[in-house]
Amino acid sequence: MDVFGIHVPSTTPVFLAFLAVHVLAALVAVVSGAAAMLVRRKGRGRHTRFGTMYFSAICTVAATATALAVMRLREDYHLLLLGVLALVLAVTGREARRRHWPGDTVHIAGMGGSYVVMLTAFYVDNGSQLPVWDRLPTIAYWLTPVLVGAPLMWQAISRARHRAALATDHGVRSPTR
Repeated sequence: MDVFGIHVPSTTPVFLAFLAVHVLAALVAVVSGAAAMLVRRKGRGRHTRFGTMYFSAICTVAATATALAVMRLREDYHLLLLGVLALVLAVTGREARRRHWPGDTVHIAGMGGSYVVMLTAFYVDNGSQLPVWDRLPTIAYWLTPVLVGAPLMWQAISRARHRAALATDHGVRSPTR
């Protein structure tokens, strides 16, 4: 069965139900994750609300990805591994903030890394069926999100460290706390 040009590998009602929840949660994760990253002022407020929404959505994405992959484990085991990795990174990033680990590096790398892994899983699973992406070699589905996301995370970590250093130099607390 094809939906909007994307091949759906099973038409069983259980698979389709999990897939529907998975797609909706992934859309929420993509939008809320981007919003959390793009909010200019980090800390309490919109960044935290979008981050909490992203975390809930990525938990749902990982849970439904697990269910979907288990139904087709031989074909989709790599998607199960990517789902687990995205969840582990998100939990690590969230815990870094909640437990007040020093600095922002682990938080940014964890949450940003989970976003990159989520996009990687999407492209690995669907890239060959997407316009433009269908012309790329398979390795591009694996590498492109990392090649785009890693420099952006590095830049965010560098900015956070710079802000923290300025705050320390002026004897004030970092605005991200």
